[in-house]
Amino acid sequence: MNGKRKGTTKKIFLLIISVVAAVFFCTQIYYFVDYSMNGRVLDWFDENYMRQYDLELSEEEKEAGAGGKVIIREPAWGAVKELCFVVFCVGTAGIVILVYVVSWLYADGKVKQSMADTNRMIRLYMMDGVAAKDVFLEKDIELYAQMVEIKSTMQKHEQTLKEEAARKNDLIVYLAHDLKTPLTSVIGYLSLLQEVPEMPAEQRARYIGITLDKAQRLEQLINEFFDITRYNLQQIHLERESINLTYMLMQLTDEFYPILNAHGNTIRLQTDEELTVYGDAEKLARVFNNILKNAVAYSYPDTEITVRAEEREQEVHIFFCNKGKTISPHKLEAIFEKFFRLDEARSANTGGAGLGLAIAKEIVTIHGGSITASSEDELTTFHIVLPSAGFTKNQSPVNGFLGND
Repeated sequence: MNGKRKGTTKKIFLLIISVVAAVFFCTQIYYFVDYSMNGRVLDWFDENYMRQYDLELSEEEKEAGAGGKVIIREPAWGAVKELCFVVFCVGTAGIVILVYVVSWLYADGKVKQSMADTNRMIRLYMMDGVAAKDVFLEKDIELYAQMVEIKSTMQKHEQTLKEEAARKNDLIVYLAHDLKTPLTSVIGYLSLLQEVPEMPAEQRARYIGITLDKAQRLEQLINEFFDITRYNLQQIHLERESINLTYMLMQLTDEFYPILNAHGNTIRLQTDEELTVYGDAEKLARVFNNILKNAVAYSYPDTEITVRAEEREQEVHIFFCNKGKTISPHKLEAIFEKFFRLDEARSANTGGAGLGLAIAKEIVTIHGGSITASSEDELTTFHIVLPSAGFTKNQSPVNGFLGND
């Protein structure tokens, strides 16, 4: 209310000033013409717009003693009419120009003032702890809605970045701590082997096996550390080609046999014959590898993992299903975020930097596809959708961003 009252008072004040200025200006023009240039104006008018002629008197007027002739001076009405027309045109044009200039100056001032007010309101609203209703006026309802949406999006992004940074820092701390355990074991067993050269062969072999296992675990942790520290987004160009997806999935399942066998799992592959997609074979293989590793790591031992692929209209749908502990909805929402791990306790079987699924999503996205996850009744399914080869082969390559895993 105070702002509106101040605005009204300001307008009234400007109107009064304008009226006073106009009256003063007109008075000065009148004074200049009537006093300073009175003679010149009269001479000019008399010369151009007055005419003089002699009028013969009648006999009665002569007998009355009026003389023989009368000199008549009167306006030349034709010339005066032309003068009035010119003055009218020039005056109208002057008024139009004046109105335009004044309107332009007023509009420019209003725009600048509006921009300044908007900038002030936005700066004030973006401050923490300030409600939108305390900043924006009723006439700014559209700006109010847009700024609420923008601020909400920014806050979500900021929160996501904070959570990602926190997870990354936690992982680094955990890794630094975890590195000590296998390293201590390696040093301890190697020291025993050095100090006791006559150790029985069976015991020596057992100690060497333990040392090798700890060294491999140490290598795994170091690789995780490098994964985290070197994760930077890099622009890439897909090297697209027609890919026999059926053959790729068959080859992938064969390569995973040792890992599956160690965990007691099996794979059942269900795919249409000669399924093809148009994309980067190396990067798509990386996607399937990351998802399958995740399926093995989180599946129950001695259970079957199903890989199914089929074509629907102009899309290829690929499903990876494993039987394991049901993932809660709030974890499913974050499962593709960088540095997110399902198991908060870092076990050797499921240890990882939490980058595999994030990278998989990036690769699928730049291929023009999508990836989602669902989990219920102890059945977790990853669903990948890719454009089929016939739909994407003639399209231009897509640039994207990819992190090093």
